Amino acid sequence: MEKLNRDFLSHDGPTDVISFGLARASKSSPVIGDIYICPLVAERNARRLGITAKEELTRLVIHGMLHILGHDHPEGDERTRSTMWKRQERILDTFH
Repeated sequence: MEKLNRDFLSHDGPTDVISFGLARASKSSPVIGDIYICPLVAERNARRLGITAKEELTRLVIHGMLHILGHDHPEGDERTRSTMWKRQERILDTFH
């Protein structure tokens, strides 16, 4: 995960999730992409947040999926107040 983060995003260190949206063959073709999740970082996040690893892994899958669908968020403190983050949390709530 560190290598993916460095090579594709120019960031140092591991991260929890990286997603890559792939080009659609046409407007009517499905949206496809790859989502990479680092279980060790996800587990560390879960402990820090006081949630289960399952909940954090689900959040990361949703987060990656939203990026593949074209959504984005700012970095830093604004991230968790962004439209994308709020959508992510609404989707996550449907699993509870």
